[in-house]
Formats: sequence, C-alpha cells, structure tokens
Amino acid sequence: MGDYHLHLWEHRDSDDDPAPVDFPLARFEAYVEAAAARGVTELGFTEHLYRFVESGPVLGEFWKHERRDLAEHTESFVRLDRIFRLEDYVEGVIAAKEAGLPVRLGLEIDFFPHTIDGVLDLIAPYPWDFLIGSVHWVGGWAVDGPQAGEEMVRRGVRRAWEQYFELETALAASGTVDVLAHVDVCKKAGVRPAEEPLDLYREVVKAATVSGTAVEVSSQGLRKPAAEVYPAPRFLEEFCAAGVPITLASDAHAPDEAAWGYDEVRAAARAAGYRTRLAFEGRTRIEVPL
Repeated sequence: MGDYHLHLWEHRDSDDDPAPVDFPLARFEAYVEAAAARGVTELGFTEHLYRFVESGPVLGEFWKHERRDLAEHTESFVRLDRIFRLEDYVEGVIAAKEAGLPVRLGLEIDFFPHTIDGVLDLIAPYPWDFLIGSVHWVGGWAVDGPQAGEEMVRRGVRRAWEQYFELETALAASGTVDVLAHVDVCKKAGVRPAEEPLDLYREVVKAATVSGTAVEVSSQGLRKPAAEVYPAPRFLEEFCAAGVPITLASDAHAPDEAAWGYDEVRAAARAAGYRTRLAFEGRTRIEVPL
C-alpha cells in the first residue's frame, strides 16, 4: 500500500516555534517506520510549494487584494511557513531513496491560475515522481484556515463553495498535476450548503476526466470538523463512475500521522467501486490492486 500525500514538518504558528530548514534521513526513517506499522510500505512526500523561499517571486503577494483581516492572516501564515529551500528538499528525498527507503519525490502545488505557468517553469529542473495540486486560497482567503467557517457564512455558504469549486475545476482541467489533493477541503470546518452540491462535483469530475488527472482519497478530513474522508462518498462515486483513478493519502505533517486512517480510506474507495489505485515513478502511473 502507498501513502501519497505527506509533509515532513508541521506548520508554524508563531515566530517562537522552531524553524526546521533541513530534511535529515532520520526524519524520513521515522515516517517509514510509522507507516510500516500500519501496513503501508510506500511513501510519497509532497511538501507545499508556497513553503519554499523560491516560490515568493512566482506566487507573489496573492493576498494583497483581499479584505484586510483575511489578507493579514494569509500574509502572516505564509511568512511563518516559507522557510525551506527547494534544492534542500529534493536532495533530502533523493538521499532517502538512495539509502533504500521506499519513498517518492512529490510536490503539492498550491493553485492560482495566474501563476501556474511560472510555477511549472520553477519546478521543471527537478526529477519529480508525481505532483499533486490543491486549492487552499480563494484570493487571499484561506478556505481551510481558522476563519473558514465564519467567512463561508458571511459570503453565503453556497456562494463560497462555488468560488472554491470554480478554482478546483480549473485546476482539474489544467492537466498540470497528476493528482487532485483533498478535492473538497472546503468542507473542513464542517460548514456545508443545505443541499449537497452535485453540480459542482460533476464539473470537477468532468474536468479531471478530460485532462486525465487522478484524485486522492484522504483520511485528513476524518481528523477535522468535517469528520469525513475527502472526497465525500457521493463525490467519490462520481469519480469512479467516470473512470478517474485514485491514490490514497493521509496528508500527514508528523511521523505518527503517516498512513493514519488507512482502513477508512480503503473502505471508502471500495464502497465507491474502486478496486485499484495508482502508484507513481518519474511521472509515470502504475496501477496496483487496492
């Protein structure tokens, strides 16, 4: 089994928090050991692009036109978290590979339509095994941040979900990544439209089908107020019916979270109709039994 969404360090909450800047072999070994204890033997590391200092000129100050309180939160969050260097991360994962650990080199691309071309130029020199894509911000509003639920109510829940899914659909249609990460993360705070937005789901599914992009089944939502796997059961059924393949993921940010919830994500995938998942090497898909 494989976990194809892992981060090596937790997000920082303040300047007083430690600021790790390297990726030592022992850190990878801790993830591998924790995952193996849960029966998972292949790990794909996918650090956020925005956490690398090289992303600053490419992504720009994407929050600057947002309402002041939301912009200030995002600016602070990015400043605290942007502490890594891309070369160090890539070298760390490659060193873990060379040491015989069952790891893959991935990256989580935070999607903004106006920056994606620059992002692809930035990451082109590196030997990625796979890329995942996600929408964390609508403008400067963090849709999975501490203000998410309150802001959805302020905007109107259905309208807020439409804004999120407009970007998620554009990401799925772009064909720039191999896998869509936590595709309905907008439900993280547990605030949902009165009726399940099947029309929004279907636009993403249609776009992923055309572009050939897979979707991850993630246990992260089970640890959040949403209390549900990403994507929702009906959403995952739509993906399966359209022939969109899957990866499995925990979105861990610490070793003890690696492969967390794997029984649940496998059960969710099977309930939706899946019998296989994808592995990756050198941006090449490998279909394996679920």
